[in-house]
Amino acid sequence: MRISFKTELKLNNYQRTQLAKHAGVARHAWNWGLNLCKIILGYNVEHPEAKLKFPSAIDLHKLLVKWVKSEHNWYYEVSKTSPQYALKYLSAAFTDFFKKKTIRGKPVGFPRFKRKGQQDSFTLEGTIKIDRRKIQLPKIGLLKTYEELPIGLTPKTAIISRNAQRWFVSFSYEIDIQPTDKQRAVVGVDLGIKTLATLSSGETFANPQPYRTAERRLKRLQKAASRKVIGSNNRQKANQRLAKQHAKVANIRKDTLNKLTTHLAKNHGQVVIEDLNVSGLMANHKLAKSISDLGMYEFRRQLTYKCELYGSKLITVNRFYPSSKTCSCCGHIQEMPLKKRVFNCLGCSTSIDRDLNAALNLEHQAFILA
Repeated sequence: MRISFKTELKLNNYQRTQLAKHAGVARHAWNWGLNLCKIILGYNVEHPEAKLKFPSAIDLHKLLVKWVKSEHNWYYEVSKTSPQYALKYLSAAFTDFFKKKTIRGKPVGFPRFKRKGQQDSFTLEGTIKIDRRKIQLPKIGLLKTYEELPIGLTPKTAIISRNAQRWFVSFSYEIDIQPTDKQRAVVGVDLGIKTLATLSSGETFANPQPYRTAERRLKRLQKAASRKVIGSNNRQKANQRLAKQHAKVANIRKDTLNKLTTHLAKNHGQVVIEDLNVSGLMANHKLAKSISDLGMYEFRRQLTYKCELYGSKLITVNRFYPSSKTCSCCGHIQEMPLKKRVFNCLGCSTSIDRDLNAALNLEHQAFILA
């Protein structure tokens, strides 16, 4: 199977400048291509290019070379694949928009213009060499990393991205499936807000709630940034401090989910979860912040590929199955308001934790759906 590897780059000032130039050219190519496409779609019918046929990625690149590169010599200071892939991604974005593709339950919107310093990234293609803590990239040269890279790889493409003034490199490669010895044949997993996950084995994982914990600090940093003069160095520094805090929150959430999903996939033969309607849950304004802080989509995504990698089976139960309302002992169904944390069965008088009861019901579903 194919997996991705991402790590931070250890750079000097010259290398940071080179990466920033590549990101800037990719951003300029994207914005130029998006503006041309909007003209062709009729946003400016008086423009001379308005009668052109809607271009593909190849057409956009030919027009870029003909019209733009001749006027901007700094295009030749970076790798030619940086603007090429920017236009390729733009074409793919329009395709997803026209086909009404959905991501995380929401339709893909119309492509937007990119701003400097926000989600800067670019893609390089060519001869890429990897040697322990070093990676050789086209046009840029040899870059160091903070951790060791997978040995014996020759990826064809690499994506360079910036997040909170830190630069990262990522690439994908083929890896053999690595089955592990399982400690338990089947486990049911119930996701919650106060407790991140409760397993049918009785094991629980605490929810660090990274956004809730850092919320006061984020508000203070955002307030401080908004008070600075627009375009000033002080505002730029304040925005960097804010971005750094947001990155810290995201990293805590990602680290927690990685540890949980790895534990589930490595140590259990079958993992049973609910097919939750996250978009519907987010519509509840009382729970939306806690649910988004939980990262349910990321949990499902990581668990899907890790179960395949470690030789486990992921089973999803229908979202309408009343796992929290059903007694795991006798099967009696009763109403369970969210505020009730203990399931007291009216049928067999069983008293059990609400989340553990739901996890046990999910485990039982593995034998029914098998």
